Amino acid sequence: MIKAKYLILLLLITVVPTTFAQRTTRVNAVKANNYGVTYSLPKTSFEVIFLVKKTTYRKGDFYPYAQRYLGIENPVTQDNVLYSLEDVSIINKGVADKENSFMVEFRTRSVELFVSLREDGVIVAINADPELQVLQKMDVPQGKSSSVNPRSYLSQEALMAGSTARQAELVARQIFGLRSNRSDILSGEADNMPPDGNAYKMVMEEINLQEKALTGLFAGSEETEYFTRTYTIVPDQGNIERKVIARFSEKLGVVDADNLAGEPVYFSLVNKTQQVENQLSDRDLQRLENKFKEGIVYNIPGKANLTVEFKNKELQNHEVDVVQYGTRDVLVRKTLDNTKQPVKVYFYPELGAIKQIIQ
Repeated sequence: MIKAKYLILLLLITVVPTTFAQRTTRVNAVKANNYGVTYSLPKTSFEVIFLVKKTTYRKGDFYPYAQRYLGIENPVTQDNVLYSLEDVSIINKGVADKENSFMVEFRTRSVELFVSLREDGVIVAINADPELQVLQKMDVPQGKSSSVNPRSYLSQEALMAGSTARQAELVARQIFGLRSNRSDILSGEADNMPPDGNAYKMVMEEINLQEKALTGLFAGSEETEYFTRTYTIVPDQGNIERKVIARFSEKLGVVDADNLAGEPVYFSLVNKTQQVENQLSDRDLQRLENKFKEGIVYNIPGKANLTVEFKNKELQNHEVDVVQYGTRDVLVRKTLDNTKQPVKVYFYPELGAIKQIIQ
């Protein structure tokens, strides 16, 4: 077995794409390419996805009169925007390691052999159609906002009022009028009752809409929006101990690690795989090198413990597979040299490990 080459740590920001299925390409082993196919093995990367909620508070035009006219104790008194960290998820994703590309040469000529590769060249299957892989992304909740202009519901008298105080008084009367109308409809005592169920629903929805919009002129309004920020980490062969991958601020949301306006989010990755040092002679090393030249090289990932911390609280803590902490081995070429029926080999595309061999 051969240890993975040293890989540097990278940190970058991306936008989370929508859910999609990975595309693959079939490459046939034919005379034109000397019956050989070049492929890459993946290395492990971790996508740390932050789900952020943005809440926008806007004061109403009549907030000084909120308690006097409507009994609202805590209206919004100034415009403000606050961010909250709602969730953090981790995706273990394999990316092509171009420094570890190999060629497999097939000896059998009596059957048509082929290799399935991802678009980035990572091996997915041999002599088999790859299993469909759909990459799941974090579900982003729907925010709430209002496109209604409350002033469009003001009465003519309120619009023509000579002062803000007088206008607030008239709008408060409108609100109480809407509440009274709703109460009369609910009790069946309204002079003009809706003729059927659909009309009843439409009337009640309109009353509720107007009341909410006009009340917002006193209480203020609140709008929410959800979005994600993703930081991708590609570990090397060493441990990662409480590395600041990003920071979070209630005023700014997720910010870069070097922006001290936010509190740090720590990422740790501790290798749990026991390393075995093999003392091989020069002759054995040569045999091992020849073995890797002639077969199908695949990954044997190692195990690690991954944690994400924020404000002294663990947001993530679980065991993960890490290619860089593992080793490689070879599926000897003669395993595929079946002249009657092609041997099928399935890989874990994100890890480069063998999933199944069907003979």
